[in-house]
Order: sequence, then C-alpha cells, then structure tokens
Amino acid sequence: MFKKSNKQQPLEINQKEISTIIGEGYTFTGELHGSTVIRIEGKIIGDVNVSDGVVLGENGIVEGNIFTKSAIVYGRINGNINTTQLEIKKTGLVNGDITTDSLEIELGAQYNGKLNMKKQEEQILAKAS
Repeated sequence: MFKKSNKQQPLEINQKEISTIIGEGYTFTGELHGSTVIRIEGKIIGDVNVSDGVVLGENGIVEGNIFTKSAIVYGRINGNINTTQLEIKKTGLVNGDITTDSLEIELGAQYNGKLNMKKQEEQILAKAS
C-alpha cells in the first residue's frame, strides 16, 4: 500500500556552507535578516528571515516565525514556518503552522499546528484549469 521512494532529493541546505552561527548561551532579540545559511544554537526572540536556509540545533530556540528556502529543525520553534523544504528531526518541536512544498518528520519529533503543502495545491489548481 505504501512504498518508500528511492528518489528522495537531499535538502539543498545540506550542500551549502554555514556562514553564520549563533552559539549556545546567546540570545538575540529582534528581527534577523540574512541571505546565507545560518545555524542557531542559542535563542532568537523575533522573526528569522534568511534566504538560503536555517539549521536549528538541538539547544536552539526560536520564539517567532521563520521564513527561508530550506530548514532543518533539531530544536524548538514557537512560531510559524514558511519554507520550500523542511525536515523536523526526532529532537525537534514545532508549535505553529507550517507552509512548505516538501516535509520530512522523523519518528519522535513533535509538531502542533496546521500544515499547508503549497506544491499539491498548485498541482490541483493547474489540473482544474
């Protein structure tokens, strides 16, 4: 009934260099903007708007919304995520709505919110036209 696809595409973020790290023990308050991949091990209070990607480490916390192309979540997010590709790892916790094209959730991860898969919506609308 269910088949595992062998054609899984790796996240684009896995092939990019992390140029910025917010270390454990640091708290950033305010809106964060950037263009290259960032790894967050500390706490962000505010929205994160990073073009290329966000890696939220196991001790990382975001109290705000995330807008990015690709994201991998090992830590905790209290806010909405708007991305093209998203992975929530087994240590990850997301409390908020997700809008994405591609989603992978590992066994043990926690997610509380609404899910909107943009890609499927676009395909259905194209077929209806």
